[in-house]
Amino acid sequence: MTVQKQNAPSMDAWLAEAKKLPDAHRVGMYLFHSGVVRETARAEVRKGQDTPPVRAMKFSYDAQKLDEELAKVRAMEGVYHVRAWLNTGRLDPGDDIMRVLVGGDTRPHTVAALNALVGALKTCCVVEEEIF
Repeated sequence: MTVQKQNAPSMDAWLAEAKKLPDAHRVGMYLFHSGVVRETARAEVRKGQDTPPVRAMKFSYDAQKLDEELAKVRAMEGVYHVRAWLNTGRLDPGDDIMRVLVGGDTRPHTVAALNALVGALKTCCVVEEEIF
């Protein structure tokens, strides 16, 4: 079975929806993360290894782990809004991998929450296979 990639949701729509929620008056900052497939391989970016260009990426994720990580971040101090979308399937360079929105009361709480969530998603929830 081939899983087809999805169209990414609108961050403008997400932000508009978030601002209408009951806790919106407590939020002083929203931060977005928009991850995309890059042509430069992970090994080249992180380790300086010479690699051919990435032609595509097979991407999937564990929905249960995603829900667990979202719950952890929602429980963080000063965090009032958390939302994430992850793509699936064979993705090309420039395609969206994930989108994340975090709303918090202060910059330190919001930055920490976004960093924690994106880090957890990348290490615990997703499977990325670069295709050269």
